[in-house]
Amino acid sequence: MFIKNLWYVAAWDHEVTQEGLFSRTIIGLPVLMYRTQEGQVVAMEDRCCHRGAPLSVGRREGDCVRCMYHGLKFDATGQCTEAPAQARIPPQAKVRTLPVVQRHRWVWVWMGDPERADPDLIPDTQWLDHPDWRSEDGYIHYDVNYLLICDNLLDFSHLPFVHPSTLGGSPDYASAPAKVERLDNGVRITRWAIGTEAPPFATAVKTWSGKVDRWNIYNFTLPATLLMDSGMAPTGTGAPEGQRVEALEFRGCQAITPETENSTHYFFAHPHNFSIEQPEVTRSIHQAVVTAFDEDRAIITAQQRSLALAPDFKMVPFGIDAALNQFRWVVARRLEEEAQELAGGQPVPRAKA
Repeated sequence: MFIKNLWYVAAWDHEVTQEGLFSRTIIGLPVLMYRTQEGQVVAMEDRCCHRGAPLSVGRREGDCVRCMYHGLKFDATGQCTEAPAQARIPPQAKVRTLPVVQRHRWVWVWMGDPERADPDLIPDTQWLDHPDWRSEDGYIHYDVNYLLICDNLLDFSHLPFVHPSTLGGSPDYASAPAKVERLDNGVRITRWAIGTEAPPFATAVKTWSGKVDRWNIYNFTLPATLLMDSGMAPTGTGAPEGQRVEALEFRGCQAITPETENSTHYFFAHPHNFSIEQPEVTRSIHQAVVTAFDEDRAIITAQQRSLALAPDFKMVPFGIDAALNQFRWVVARRLEEEAQELAGGQPVPRAKA
């Protein structure tokens, strides 16, 4: 089951063009995306209302799409405007369209009640295209349930063990305590490691004379969006008090979008505000992140295979599970609320992002 009344990241902006048709399955629904001649993104169900053939294997005709099974043509509102086999078009011949917003390089689609699709609920990811920050686009496809990826991102104590040569740093990082705060739509996590070794990805772009104070401060909100202030500065220069002297700073943007119950889209970028005129620095940071996320995928995929063999397996809880347990509680609460609404209850008001 998935929460419907949420904005989900469906694509990077460059994936959706004015010439072609782009399809991606979001929470079990195949979604067709393209741009009109004016550049506006269109999102509709990738399924012809006649016989269910995918429209993405059809063809563009201006701002319209023609199904190449029986030739039905649909405009950007999803309405069928032409049926070659008959003169009269049934009024119900329409494909479902979805509210869609492009903002800061990500294309977001609303999967629930269109009347509740408030763009103000979209999280702020301004660093993806801010002129003072640089990053490269990232995408990974997982063959696992999205909540296992969420679990991984909600507990960074795994960094020294899964990522020793990239993001990890020294083993003491695992013992740095994390402060977890409940939000209405997720959790906020604050972790400081004082006097630790700079991780390999940071030593690749800067020479450090000694140890560093390292921070990871991030909101993890529904459906599964991580927005993080992270970085490090030489120990003793006042970073915990807000004095980021000689620091490396990053603003991580990550979106985990379920494809099906057992597959997931993972969109990410790791913007930085230093050496922004040196593309080799951006490439180095991005490659370290890609390598690290491939390491995550390997262990999480192995975890899913293991769990699939033991459906009754009970995980033993540890203190480091606080954030992921709270996030899963938020997910379960929202799913229950939507179920109650479908049964006849009133919609629950939501705070802005």
